[in-house]
Amino acid sequence: MRHSSVLLSSNQCALPGILGGLGPLAHIEFEQRLLDKSVAQGASKDQEHPVWLLINAAATPDRTQSLQGLTPNCTTWLREYSQLLQRMGADFLIVTCNTAHAFHGQIQPDLAIPWLHMMKSVARFIKRENPSVQKVGVMATTGTLQAQLYATSLTQLGLLPISPALDSDIQHEIMQSIYDPVWGIKASGATVSPMALATLGNAMDWFKHQGAEVVIAGCTELSVGLARLDQVVLNWVDPLDVMAELAIGLAFGESLLIHPKKRPSPAFIVTHPEGSNLDLQV
Repeated sequence: MRHSSVLLSSNQCALPGILGGLGPLAHIEFEQRLLDKSVAQGASKDQEHPVWLLINAAATPDRTQSLQGLTPNCTTWLREYSQLLQRMGADFLIVTCNTAHAFHGQIQPDLAIPWLHMMKSVARFIKRENPSVQKVGVMATTGTLQAQLYATSLTQLGLLPISPALDSDIQHEIMQSIYDPVWGIKASGATVSPMALATLGNAMDWFKHQGAEVVIAGCTELSVGLARLDQVVLNWVDPLDVMAELAIGLAFGESLLIHPKKRPSPAFIVTHPEGSNLDLQV
């Protein structure tokens, strides 16, 4: 599998590439989850954690505003940073921004390594870990909702997505909790403001009243905020946790990533030790 001269940790067979900086808190939270998963598997010293590559791609235009035509199209940035990680030797990419996956289909054909699709991975996780769940709330940016990123992946597995209308008051409040220049999570960083926490608590109440059985934190800032709520009325799924578990599995060969030989194909296959295959559909 290895095709670069990067020195890896003991027992590591694949090198993750992380496209972070979207916003900067995204990859910090993701790397913490990578470390947590690694420790859970027994890592107790530096050399037992996986080596990974990271680009803090903070110069990339806002993805929601790009989808709305309010900023330059961010595909140029996403393509350049993804290809840079590929040239550095990454075997697969994880993009920590949910909304960036709206551009997945435009970028993947220009890569020879897979960009693992967050929404499809999260939908499979919910289907596998919560087989009785039918109604899934999607708390996300307007860009992610508008692009139907989670809705498409959930529907394909027979799950019913529940999300606010794009012009609704509750969606406006969710966007404020992320973007408000004074109390939003992007502005306050890891210290989530009381206003943002209260807003997210109200949003969780809304999802419960709509019949959601579980909620996806469909934006990294939402992952940060929901994790800091003292009480939540619904269970929620953190896509960063899902992707961290997948990345650790691939890095240490618990799942095997099969590269395309000449050019990207429509699907990349992850083979689990028990013999079952997981089609990543990148």
